[in-house]
Amino acid sequence: MYLFIGQQAVVHGEEIIGIFDLDNTTVSKHTRNFLNQAQKRDEVEAVTVDIPKAFLVCASPRNKEKKQRVYITQMAPSTLRKRVETYSYE
Repeated sequence: MYLFIGQQAVVHGEEIIGIFDLDNTTVSKHTRNFLNQAQKRDEVEAVTVDIPKAFLVCASPRNKEKKQRVYITQMAPSTLRKRVETYSYE
């Protein structure tokens, strides 16, 4: 199952580690530090030109290097979670 995350970007469902709300999670200094470190390692990809609402942490289980990707999207985290739940059991 592939999940559309905005601006012609899709990720494979089994690569998704977590879906997070930007407004709620960036209050924590730990989340801000995580995002800053990912940005420095060039692991962040913005897939929006609008105001971002969520970020996804993804890593391919087939990738031996275990390199993660962080996608910043304008889609609501609740919408993304519903899509993952809907298609995960088919």
